[in-house]
Amino acid sequence: MKKTQLLTLLFVLLLSFVNAQTITFLSEKTNQPLPKVSVFGKDGSIVAHSDIDGKIERKMLISSQEKFQLVYDNISLGTFSYADLDKDVVKLNDRVKDIEAVVIKNNKPAKYVLVKGNFNAYVTLNNKLNCYVDGIVTYVFDNKTKKVKSTNIEQYRIFRLEGAKNEKKEMGSWDYNGFLDLPGLKNVGNIEEFRNKKATIKELKGNTKDEIEISGSALQEKELALFGYRLYDIKTILNHSYDKGSKKTLRDFLESNEIAFIKLKHKSEPTYNQVIIYRNFHPTELDFSDKNDVEKVKYDKDISNYKTSYWQDASFPNMQTIFSSFFKEDLKEKENKK
Repeated sequence: MKKTQLLTLLFVLLLSFVNAQTITFLSEKTNQPLPKVSVFGKDGSIVAHSDIDGKIERKMLISSQEKFQLVYDNISLGTFSYADLDKDVVKLNDRVKDIEAVVIKNNKPAKYVLVKGNFNAYVTLNNKLNCYVDGIVTYVFDNKTKKVKSTNIEQYRIFRLEGAKNEKKEMGSWDYNGFLDLPGLKNVGNIEEFRNKKATIKELKGNTKDEIEISGSALQEKELALFGYRLYDIKTILNHSYDKGSKKTLRDFLESNEIAFIKLKHKSEPTYNQVIIYRNFHPTELDFSDKNDVEKVKYDKDISNYKTSYWQDASFPNMQTIFSSFFKEDLKEKENKK
């Protein structure tokens, strides 16, 4: 009996210790965890991003930042003081907008599934924005294997921060626009494929949607040396959302978010540079077709290419407005060569 009580006490103490190291964001309306909440410091740096349990590490919040802006679903939830966030649980008013229904244009069986939608992607260097892209894209899936056959960008715009030097031995000054790729959507139409691989999988069943988080890592114990450069601590987190209680097929697909972490440096640099890549996709239309000839433009990361002001649509995930509020005129759009 005493042994059981001791084990129970130790478990409670361990749980209390773990909780003390984290802050959990909950929905004010549903009391459920809020994944994918970005915490911006007053200087525009993204200091934390909540996981599928709504948690961030408490140590990521530095009191000297004083004010923090929380962004959820590409919309600012407001500005919070350090005291507002320095709690075990923080409840947020999250239902800023309803989930947009995906329009199904054709229900007939066909060779391909065409999923059209809005995307954005951005890279941070040592937590500060380095480059940004958004636009409209159509993914073509093989309807039998549910694998992506092609990624077709229709319109896009590129933004870069002024001041990148690209000095060979100073990776902390580089322009990382090479990482501005779109979400891969690997196995998004057959989520069971992930269960057969070495990945950590968590699920969150919400009031309006089901979310699945898949994470993995590499180079955790030893760096990789290559041509004078060093790579270390690589991590990836995928989060796919589907209709609540669904079979999690392409018909049920609501959203995809990818985050990739990598630490880089030249051997002459004293410390690693933290590069984080965010890639997001929000489907708007689903079509079945025996043809896969989708309209597209060449994706050139040195220019913008658009014909309409697509970002002005109320449902578009426009993170550029959030970043511009911090960086003003320093965030430059590349010339539109439509």
